[in-house]
Amino acid sequence: MSDTINPAALHHLPRFITPPGETDVLMVVTGILLLLGILAFGILFFRLHTLPERLAHKSQKIQFEIVAILGLIALFTHMHIFWIAGLLLALIDVPDFGTALGRIARSLEKMAGIKTTEPSTDLRSESTAAVGGAGEAQVHDRARKSDRTVGPIKPESIPASQKEASHA
Repeated sequence: MSDTINPAALHHLPRFITPPGETDVLMVVTGILLLLGILAFGILFFRLHTLPERLAHKSQKIQFEIVAILGLIALFTHMHIFWIAGLLLALIDVPDFGTALGRIARSLEKMAGIKTTEPSTDLRSESTAAVGGAGEAQVHDRARKSDRTVGPIKPESIPASQKEASHA
């Protein structure tokens, strides 16, 4: 091969034209930029795609698992409505009904005199603790008199009256 330039070519060639047998620097730089661009786009896509899940995880929402499942469904089905539903669910505070219903159930068990299955950390009932002073003294007096542990006090049963025929 000769290093002479073709007579039809210009005498001054641009820098991006490489001589035969040498490395094409422009192609290498373009390839590296293309790979970095694809990697940056993928990272941006996955960060944006996991936005609802990260929002629900940061605020420790109850519905975190549902948001995560909606995100996975949106990722694999390419149906964006699941992602939007997950984002809305992550932004909304769903009230915690479980705690309130559990407290109601425990209170009803105490009122009915049913032994609870889970041990309570406080030996006094919540109503006794709220009353304090006099109410607490009455409970302790009853416990001393009967020499047994303090438990729920059953209300006196009132005999039911005869129902009328029209209500039966």
